[in-house]
Amino acid sequence: MKLIMVALISGILFGAGLALSQMTNPDKVLNFLDLAGNWDPSLIFVMVGALAVTTLFFRKILKRPRPLFDKGFYLSSKPAIDKPLLIGAAIFGIGWGISGYCPGPSVAGLGLGNFEAVVMIFSIYLGFIAHRLFNK
Repeated sequence: MKLIMVALISGILFGAGLALSQMTNPDKVLNFLDLAGNWDPSLIFVMVGALAVTTLFFRKILKRPRPLFDKGFYLSSKPAIDKPLLIGAAIFGIGWGISGYCPGPSVAGLGLGNFEAVVMIFSIYLGFIAHRLFNK
């Protein structure tokens, strides 16, 4: 039960941070990605903040024998960057550039009642199904 409560609180904090930084606003994200047009650099502060926290704490946390509220860390077992990873990253980037949503903000957008977020989540699940069908 403690793990579920920690996950719930973490999710609420993450969603609140996404909403506060306006990452749940597709127009804000699309303007950030539009370097040649109506560029809005304000989301750089979100990225710099995330990179600073990651840089300072990621290696320290992984030196622990286990996380505070779980039995172990869940890390990728892939040792290198491969073709499926690059293709997936490209599809992700294209989808983000077209819609202004990535998975985290789209889930947070559901809580804000954004119809576009519903479409995005539906599309993500269609992608899961297509991946499963094509990789059997």
